[in-house]
Amino acid sequence: MKRILLTAAALVVAGAAQAADVMKMAVTTSFHNSGLAEVLLPEIAEDLDLEVQLLVVGTGQALKLGQAGDVDAILVHSRAAEEAFVAEGYGTHRREIMYNDFVVIGPQDDPAGVTDAASAADALQRIAGAEAAFVSRGDDSGTHKKELSLWSDAGVAEDGFGAWYNAVGAGMGAALNTASGMGAYILSDRASWLNFGNKGDLGLLYAGDPVLFNQYAYLPVNPDMHGHVKNDLALKLEEWLTSVRAKELIEGYTIGGETLFVFNATSE
Repeated sequence: MKRILLTAAALVVAGAAQAADVMKMAVTTSFHNSGLAEVLLPEIAEDLDLEVQLLVVGTGQALKLGQAGDVDAILVHSRAAEEAFVAEGYGTHRREIMYNDFVVIGPQDDPAGVTDAASAADALQRIAGAEAAFVSRGDDSGTHKKELSLWSDAGVAEDGFGAWYNAVGAGMGAALNTASGMGAYILSDRASWLNFGNKGDLGLLYAGDPVLFNQYAYLPVNPDMHGHVKNDLALKLEEWLTSVRAKELIEGYTIGGETLFVFNATSE
């Protein structure tokens, strides 16, 4: 199982080649697709003399990597799954770092009338009612989990998905590419959408419902479960991620003048 999980993960190495310390962190594809990793990792390497190797996967798979002890920490965005990870003893604790929001993307001519929706649930009801093409990540990621919960809120059961619903089993960037090619609706995190270069005829059609809040949290893997994990480095990185230095970098990262993430880590 470990070999399968690691093969499926995209390993991204960044930082100083001669860094004194090296650790592995599983992160979501949405975090990586946002471009923020390219901002933070070189600064982490410089400030901490620490090379952070990223395994880029969906939230569900990131949690599995943590359960297997294949990484030292995870950075994901699905609170219920994160709390279960800690409750089951796989993580020492959960620390909130930053947030953005989910948005509904779709074709500019908006055949389902999503721009007139009164809520996120209403937006999805309109898509299902119109049987308009919709692309789902379908990969057990945090975004996929959120999407399924939104369909449930909208009263649309999974067994009610028809040919209009396209689960692609891919990361955020690949799913957005599919939606662009099909002229389909899709749920995306705002950061990935802003950093996405192949928008085609797609546009941001709906946002603003409080239910679309998207929190990212950091979870060190429990060394009591896996004695080989580098808990000291995971805690060292956590201290940096919750610092004023990290806040400046995270909130200073913009695209087109728009901030992609809001820092909300609290001191302990």
